Amino acid sequence: MTGRPNILLITADQWRGDCLSATGHACVKTPNVDALAAEGFLFARHYAGAAPCSPARATLYTGLYQMNHRVCRNGSPLDARFDNLALAARRAGYDPTLFGYTDTAPDPRGLDANDPHLTTYEGLLPGFTARQLLPEHEKQWLSWLRSRGHAEAYTRDIHVPIGVRPGEISSGPTAYSKDETQTAFLAGEFIRWLGEQDTPWFAHISFLRPHPPFSAPSPYNDLFSPADALNFARAENHETEQRSHPYLSYAMPRVAKGSFIHGATGPVNDWQTSDFAAIRAIYYGMIAEVDAQLGRIWNALKEAGAWDNTLVIFTSDHAEMAGDHWTLGKGGFFDGSYHIPLVIRDPKSVTRCGVVERFTSAADIFPTLCDRLTIEPANGLDGQSLLPFLKQEEPETWRKAAFWEFDFRDITAQEPETHFGLHSNECNLAVIRDDRFKYVHFAALPPLLFDLKTDPMELNNLASDPTYLSIRLSYAEKLLSMRARHLDQTLALTELTDKGPVRRRP
Repeated sequence: MTGRPNILLITADQWRGDCLSATGHACVKTPNVDALAAEGFLFARHYAGAAPCSPARATLYTGLYQMNHRVCRNGSPLDARFDNLALAARRAGYDPTLFGYTDTAPDPRGLDANDPHLTTYEGLLPGFTARQLLPEHEKQWLSWLRSRGHAEAYTRDIHVPIGVRPGEISSGPTAYSKDETQTAFLAGEFIRWLGEQDTPWFAHISFLRPHPPFSAPSPYNDLFSPADALNFARAENHETEQRSHPYLSYAMPRVAKGSFIHGATGPVNDWQTSDFAAIRAIYYGMIAEVDAQLGRIWNALKEAGAWDNTLVIFTSDHAEMAGDHWTLGKGGFFDGSYHIPLVIRDPKSVTRCGVVERFTSAADIFPTLCDRLTIEPANGLDGQSLLPFLKQEEPETWRKAAFWEFDFRDITAQEPETHFGLHSNECNLAVIRDDRFKYVHFAALPPLLFDLKTDPMELNNLASDPTYLSIRLSYAEKLLSMRARHLDQTLALTELTDKGPVRRRP
């Protein structure tokens, strides 16, 4: 290996952190992620910084917590003043190239009011060159399917399994094959582009799957049985779960079936154990499908002679409830929405590999790339470089807890604001969780406290128990101190003196 490394950043949308065979999942098999981990490092307690897609990706791309980047929901613009991993890589001499999507709503202050970029949150992160876009409407993939003989592939109805009514949960196969999935399409486009490269490159492959709708081609559609998918973390029933907190009583009935099964109507609350088990089994199959395409990419890198000079980062934007707590999707405060996979293989460290058990964050990816490529970020960052772990060194200071945020404001319809009688800036929560306790602080709703040692499924809220009052207050103080430490330090660590500016590193 000589010179600058190639950089390959892969995200698989909505992949749970526990769905890896390398971490001992009961039935999911991910041989290609496992193979990557065998030559690198698997970060077992890695967490998204926010949810859903746009806020989560803003943290991943900028190295900032939501409290600083302020992308509160899909559609919140990303402030143009912030640096990001694509802009930084460009300063290092790369042409960062995208396959997929970044879900970045542009800063409207620099655009004309009639600019069509202001009509969607599925914009392009500044700094990237788009080689093959694939937003959620999937039109590029649908066009490709038609070129392969699927004359009916004009809408997302193509996801409805063969012979199945829209809205029906089914493990039937889709009309498109395992070689014609969105994942296969993007993998193929990357491999074709790879053959054109003769200098060090930076690529970001952003896969849509295992994001819903939940359906899959043969053989992944029924690779797992609903009987494999019954180990849910949840209360006895929907009603008990909803009564446990005002936020859940508001949010759970509003989760729509159509977000998960194409053509379905009504709320997810209508589904029972057998439905969630059937959906989870399909979800596991979708993970296996993505893993197979990762293997195809690993082989292409090796055949091109690029494997030994490519830094590979595999992760997700956020996770998926997959039936835990009687719901699907992402958001809220449960671990199921935020615990995500992270595997890093650095050719500089291939003689070392292992599992990292320290708490890490999506905010750590950008500072890690800055450290690896010796790039100075243009503003303060909240994350920390993971490079010491790749050298099997313990960083002098490292976080002792995971932290994430969720903002449930609705600027357009004002639904939660009206329901709770709150202002938009009061519709948010923050979580701090360590090995023992998890504390959830709402800006204007009651807090939650879980003892994870005795209650790993997060079912027994201790926040109002007088016995735990001192613990609740201590975690509230930890959260307050953590947020105070992460106030923007861009210029706060600079002081003008008679000898010029003096700057301290964080």
